[in-house]
Amino acid sequence: MPDETWTRRLWGEQNKHEGDRQRFFTAVSEAIPAARVLYLGSFVDIAPSFVFDDVTYVDTDRRASRFFDDATTVDAIIREHRADETHWRFIRADYRRELDLESDSFDLVLSLYTGPTSDACGHFARPRGHFLANSSHGEVALLALDERFSLAAVITSRAGSYAVTQRGLEDHLIPKRPPHPSREEILSLGRGIAYTRSPFAYIFERVG
Repeated sequence: MPDETWTRRLWGEQNKHEGDRQRFFTAVSEAIPAARVLYLGSFVDIAPSFVFDDVTYVDTDRRASRFFDDATTVDAIIREHRADETHWRFIRADYRRELDLESDSFDLVLSLYTGPTSDACGHFARPRGHFLANSSHGEVALLALDERFSLAAVITSRAGSYAVTQRGLEDHLIPKRPPHPSREEILSLGRGIAYTRSPFAYIFERVG
């Protein structure tokens, strides 16, 4: 049974740095306009709905499922951060297995502190759509090798503010210890690799 107190407490734990997630996704939205967003391994991070109009959240966590089951409170939290209407849905599923979603249908796919997800879910990004990831679990390293994607921008963080830049991309994705590991090596390591430059996150464009 939905429990508003529990739902708000769990969101508070997720949003322990008040407003940080909203600032992050606002910076992304200003650089990469997107209507439909897919958030893989979202847990209860509903900050994308403060910014984007249509977000699909995916996670296997039981607490996430209970959180989103309390749709009334989730909607109330979202309304506290934006005035206009938005749409969201939650799917409790393992993203590594087939999701009941249409390929080529999302403007932006999010993978933060989860993954690797791009092998299984890269096809959900539409052509010329985008895949946003950080280096956790080797996701960025895998995207760097994926012929479907090309680095389009990086996101930097400083003093609680975020900036998206397309400048100097050729200086990124350079391993500190060449050569760049293979896909098999990245999956075996199960973690990100060290690059000479380390932005907060990366945005890749689907080109193939």
